[in-house]
Amino acid sequence: MGKETSERIQTSILNAAEKKALVWMAQRLPGWVTSDMLTYLGVAGAVICAVGFVLGNVNVNYLWISSLGLVVNWFGDSLDGTVARVRNTQRPVYGFFIDHTLDAVTICIMCIGAGLSPMLRLDVALLVLAGYLALSIYTYIGAILKGEFRLTYSSFGPTEFRLVVILINTLYMYTSWADNRFVLLNYEFGVFDVLAFAIAVFLFVAYFVQFTKDRSVLAEKDPLKVNNEK
Repeated sequence: MGKETSERIQTSILNAAEKKALVWMAQRLPGWVTSDMLTYLGVAGAVICAVGFVLGNVNVNYLWISSLGLVVNWFGDSLDGTVARVRNTQRPVYGFFIDHTLDAVTICIMCIGAGLSPMLRLDVALLVLAGYLALSIYTYIGAILKGEFRLTYSSFGPTEFRLVVILINTLYMYTSWADNRFVLLNYEFGVFDVLAFAIAVFLFVAYFVQFTKDRSVLAEKDPLKVNNEK
């Protein structure tokens, strides 16, 4: 329980097409490309993404670097486990440990980078980070208690999350939305702060909806014990 052998729950919009593409790529990667190398490449992608965000303060076109970093992050993070399964070289304990420990690091790097960009307030970016980490923790709890590793919530997973960020980067570079700002409770917000806040709300709502469902299921499996002794 709580290993890569847990049942993987993937119901995202792009899951079927993505799985085929990942297997196709994994079968064609040279033998010297290992799962560990791909995991660290995913971390490098997160760093590239964060650098692009920060450089956006110099020129918004640097946000293309951020989007490139997200693609690199997807390539490494999505392929590491696929390569292990295709080659039958899984390491359930070590793989679970290294992959998901570094996942937490990568999302921190990217969200802090986004908060230091011209697009978002840092506090809004950190709210998105809190929602993402809350869902991640919930996923690991589910892997331990239910033997299920849920990768998607409401047909939305990490790949869709990356695509949404790339779309937001593109909108920031090629629309005038960034000029639309307003003041609320003496704090200034922009359109992209609102978009990021909506993402954070989605993450927390997904958390509480899944919590409510699982609470009922687990309550039946582990019912309240009444002590009749007087």
